[in-house]
Amino acid sequence: MEASIHKTAIVGPQVKLGSNVAIGPYSVIDGEVTLGDGVTIGAHCIVEGNTTIGRACQLFTGAVIGSLPQDRKHQKTDRVFLKIGENNVFREYVTVNPGTIEGGGETTIGDNNLFMACAHVAHDCRIGNDCVLANYVGLSGHVTIEDRAVIGGLSGVHQYGRVGYLSMIGGCSKVNQDVPPFSLVDGNPASLRGLNIVGLKRAELPLPSQRALHSAFKILFNSGLNRSHAILQVKEQLNGLPEVHQLLEFIQASKRGIS
Repeated sequence: MEASIHKTAIVGPQVKLGSNVAIGPYSVIDGEVTLGDGVTIGAHCIVEGNTTIGRACQLFTGAVIGSLPQDRKHQKTDRVFLKIGENNVFREYVTVNPGTIEGGGETTIGDNNLFMACAHVAHDCRIGNDCVLANYVGLSGHVTIEDRAVIGGLSGVHQYGRVGYLSMIGGCSKVNQDVPPFSLVDGNPASLRGLNIVGLKRAELPLPSQRALHSAFKILFNSGLNRSHAILQVKEQLNGLPEVHQLLEFIQASKRGIS
């Protein structure tokens, strides 16, 4: 099925359109842009640069996708990219920037993510699958968001920060250190409040895994042991489960410290 393009929209000569693409009034699609099958773009949107948007993504009014990175070191002649997977939703006035040469040249977004109104994804971010960024969330450059993470509205994540798998960040949080997988953090600055119990249940994590994570969190964050001794104790007692191994790997790889 051919694309449906409103008569007031502008589509540049280099743009590649999949089947059944819809482009709304006054939107501008220009540059080396590729839109996958079934992509829907609302009114007054802009998609530009070296941007690929996967199948069945939706852009709502005013979204700006692929505009130049907000980094003074970036030059207009730099060849950088934004790669977006399938079935993502970008609500009103969401902004997403491509990578920078310094950061590897690429911003990547996986599948099935929801970006609520006015959220911002800066240069060189890496976002996994099934994540939710609520209204006015701001990701600084080089941030990594692992699968199934949820970030509450009006929160900000510091440059090079990491947000772990199946974690949840409360609204209005200032995240200046890494957020462990399976955790709940909140506050300014954000601090660990415990396991993301609701998230674990919704994810239908097996009960033995939930219990093991509860024990691991108690040893790591509430035992009074220093970090290296706590990690060693968790390895000795609980390291048989993949979720515990995932938690320990994340903590040991942290460069900014743990919230």
